[in-house]
Amino acid sequence: MSQYRSMPRKSGLPAALYRAGQVREMDRLAIEVFDIPGDELMQRAGQAAFDLLRQRWPDAKKLLVLVGTGNNGGDGFVVARLALQAGLRVQVRQLGDRQRISGDAQTNALRYAALAGDWQPCAAALPDDVDLVVDAVFGTGLEREVEGRWAQALAAVNAMPVPVLAIDIPSGLHSDTGRILGTAVQADATISFIGLKQGMFTADGPDCCGVIRFDALDIPAQVYASQILSARRLDWSRQKALLQPRSRTAHKGSYGHVLVVGGDRGFGGAARLCAEACLRSGAGLVSLATREEHVSAVLSARPEIMAHAVNAPDELQPLLNKATVVALGPGLGMSDWGSVLWQRIREVDAPLVVDADALNLLARSPDYRDNRVLTPHPGEAARLLGCGIAEVQADRFAAVEQLQRRYGGVVVLKGAGTLVHDGGGRPTAVCSDGNPGMASGGMGDVLTGIIAGFIAQGWDLSHAAELGVCLHAAAADKAARAGERGLLASDLMSHIRRLANPDNE
Repeated sequence: MSQYRSMPRKSGLPAALYRAGQVREMDRLAIEVFDIPGDELMQRAGQAAFDLLRQRWPDAKKLLVLVGTGNNGGDGFVVARLALQAGLRVQVRQLGDRQRISGDAQTNALRYAALAGDWQPCAAALPDDVDLVVDAVFGTGLEREVEGRWAQALAAVNAMPVPVLAIDIPSGLHSDTGRILGTAVQADATISFIGLKQGMFTADGPDCCGVIRFDALDIPAQVYASQILSARRLDWSRQKALLQPRSRTAHKGSYGHVLVVGGDRGFGGAARLCAEACLRSGAGLVSLATREEHVSAVLSARPEIMAHAVNAPDELQPLLNKATVVALGPGLGMSDWGSVLWQRIREVDAPLVVDADALNLLARSPDYRDNRVLTPHPGEAARLLGCGIAEVQADRFAAVEQLQRRYGGVVVLKGAGTLVHDGGGRPTAVCSDGNPGMASGGMGDVLTGIIAGFIAQGWDLSHAAELGVCLHAAAADKAARAGERGLLASDLMSHIRRLANPDNE
């Protein structure tokens, strides 16, 4: 099991994401309104999990199935029975009071027992002579912190040198927020049923879920019509359809003019990365307002960037007069130079993409504005909200919504499972592309440039943010094929250009 996972890989996953309560309601409707017996749904779930198990680990002969007392445990008993019938060696260990097993879960526990004899309570030490662990302890209803012997058992699973398949959601992971509730299973694969849970794709979700698969269990379409999805999953395979071939009569003025403002002393690289990302994503013209000492280096490395030395706010005006959109913050710093430029630019009417120290300056002097995109990482988000990073990460969905209500515009909350929220009534979008190699300096500057480039080309702020987030993540995934460790922000540039022209992929 890898120590640091990529984002969940996808295989035909739907875009709709739900909260746990919504999935439980859909399960209820399927049973009570459409007369699908609960036991039938449990058989379908167990069969789907067993099929995935055999597909991914065909050589696994000895299984440990860890079950709880609810319906998630019932799914585990179905898997255990199917494995026995297939000739595999199976051990079942149960957490919790077995007297609490009831209904369909009890029915399937007894079916397993009829084949294998009684199952065993979970001891302090788990069996070590196994090829695979099936996690069927907690389902989507978990709200409390995992403690005591429950936590010890989940930690013991994580310590085992064998792969883990989680049923519906890894035990200990909060379905709605993606937060680990004290301790959580780190699965190599997770198979989720009826509706994908939004917490699987952000915060700790990607690290716990591994490869995600989905089975709707043949639930009628009318069941889904009963629920408004709580979030939307974005990926490049869908977003790239927005990038149509350009008009044969287009010229550079057709695709806007971005003004990048940043690059205080020692931070010229951030501004340069941002400006080049604007160009690579398709902006027609890009100007850079930066410190004088950075101009020659930028021009020698990337002469297409129109780099200008700016020492005072008044020197910005000729550049602002030409700008379609302003990208503010990469390498801006917190000195007087950056502060006075920030104060000048917050007065302009052009759309803004605000990042890095411009966000920290905004936190010091908050305002509300609709025509801008804010791109905070969790630390910057915490400063904007006046709270701790842990509070932001505890519920990223709530944090991005709160940021948008307080500051307006479109908010991009970066991190594993980047979120985009525009406050316009659409569910929050979650990007499921990307990888841990993106945890390196300059990646956010590139994202700011891509989003600004799309705004310059005519996309509205919300679509530019969603498109930019997915292109950025997809480019990083392409670049990471050579390895996640050591991935540089500048490694994305050639991939950004290629991906921005889908016909050439």
